[in-house]
Amino acid sequence: MRIVSWNIMAGGGKRADAIVAQIMAWQADIVALSEFRATPPSKSIANQLAQQGFTHQLTTADDEFHARNSVFLASRYPLAITEIDAPPEPAHRWLLAEVQAPLPFYIGVMHIPNMHTGFKAPYHKAVLELVNSWDKGAGLLIGDTNSGMPDIDEESPAFTKQEKGFMQGMELARWHDTFRHLHDDKRAYTWYSPNGKNGFRLDQAFVNSDLMKQVNAFQYVWGHNDDFRQLSDHASILLDLDLPDHTP
Repeated sequence: MRIVSWNIMAGGGKRADAIVAQIMAWQADIVALSEFRATPPSKSIANQLAQQGFTHQLTTADDEFHARNSVFLASRYPLAITEIDAPPEPAHRWLLAEVQAPLPFYIGVMHIPNMHTGFKAPYHKAVLELVNSWDKGAGLLIGDTNSGMPDIDEESPAFTKQEKGFMQGMELARWHDTFRHLHDDKRAYTWYSPNGKNGFRLDQAFVNSDLMKQVNAFQYVWGHNDDFRQLSDHASILLDLDLPDHTP
C-alpha cells in the first residue's frame, strides 16, 4: 500500500490536472493533501481522483472560506472520520480518520502553521498530548509540519527549541519520524526558500510502534509535469506499507 502526502501549493491552480497525473503515476492508494482549497482547481483534483477510484474522500475545505488552505484525504479504502477531545487548532489544518483496510489503521493529516501565526506552539502541544494518550492502535500522522530538527533538517538556522521539542517529543512517545528511522542522519530537503535558496525538511510522517513494523519504504519525491517543471514548492512523501493493496 502506498500513501502519498503532498502540499500542492495554493490549491493547485493551473497545475491541477498535472498534479492528478503525477499522483496516479506514483500509484497511490491513499492521498493526503495540504493547501487544498474549496476552489475549482482543488475540486477538480478531488473529482478526478474519485474517477480514478479514490471514491472515499474527506476534507476540511469550506466553500464559505474557499481560498483558505485546508487538508484533504482520498482513499481507495473506506474512511471513517475520527473525533478526538482536543484536536489541534486551527481545525481546518487537521483531519483524523480510520482507514478501513483489511488491516485497519488511523491516519492524521497535518498542516502545522508557521510560528508567526501564534498557532504553531499550541498545535504542537495538542499533537503531543494526542500521541502520549493514544490508545487506538496502528496509526500515522503525516503532512507539512513546518518543523524539523535544528542543523540536520536545515541549510541555514531556522528551527528553534520549539521545533526541536516537538520532534523529540514525538520520538519519546514512540511515534517515529519515519525518514530518520530508515535513513538515520541523511540530509534531505522538502522545501527551498525562494529568496535564500536554502533547503528545509518541513514534511514528515510519524508512524507509531504498532504500525512501524509494516513500513517498507519511505522517499521524498518532487512532482513534475511533462516539461519537467515542478508542480509544487514542496516535495511529496511516498510511504509504502506492507499491507494488502486495494482490490477493485
